[in-house]
Amino acid sequence: MNVLAIGAHPDDIELGCGGALLRHVAVGDKVTMLVMTTGERGPQDSVSRVLEQENAAARIGAELIWGGFPDGAIPHSRETVTFIDSVIDAVGAQVLYTHGQHDTHQDHVATALCSLSAARRLNRVLCYQSPSATAFNPVVYVDVEETIKGKLDALACHRSQVERCELVDLEAVEAGARFWGHQARMRYAEAFEVPRFVWDITGGEAAVRRVESSAVAADERADRQRLGVIDGDQNGAPRPVPVYLVGGRRP
Repeated sequence: MNVLAIGAHPDDIELGCGGALLRHVAVGDKVTMLVMTTGERGPQDSVSRVLEQENAAARIGAELIWGGFPDGAIPHSRETVTFIDSVIDAVGAQVLYTHGQHDTHQDHVATALCSLSAARRLNRVLCYQSPSATAFNPVVYVDVEETIKGKLDALACHRSQVERCELVDLEAVEAGARFWGHQARMRYAEAFEVPRFVWDITGGEAAVRRVESSAVAADERADRQRLGVIDGDQNGAPRPVPVYLVGGRRP
């Protein structure tokens, strides 16, 4: 699967969906990070932020594309939509992560709106939370218990922000993942708003193995018939064929 994550500045993607991206990489998905600006207006020089982002992308195992837009002035325009559209086509994106649009930072808002326009043909689009979000109402959660450390390690690559920006607080990031995990009934989670999300329940380890279960049930019926056992309840009515979940036990 080809995954594209979009952020307005270096560290935005890691903050919002770094744990999920590590999960994608772990199962063999190809992950690309599109960072729209170099964050040159932040409390550091642009060269350091470029190097930090390159190191963070390497830590995640993702390819990195720079958008080349000016920090603080990403335009909500046809040109921006066209550029993001071209990246979606170039990487063959099937899943897209981007900013939520309810945010106090103009670059986050513009990136969110232009991403949603460019992703109009994709059926799996997820919006992550930024520290500057004004509203966030997630409905999809990704279990990141196994990748929370990797997420924090990737964020630590952005040393200039961790040391100089109060919004990039590693302890707060971990606490936020714990909060969303509690909401989702797991240990650690990343949360997402979803403009569109098509859930393919026919594949993967979490799917119900109906064919396998039916074969098992047929074998059990044949065994019972050979032993002279009536395949039904006390009234002779047939019992329902059980369907087992992967990892489940037979009753």
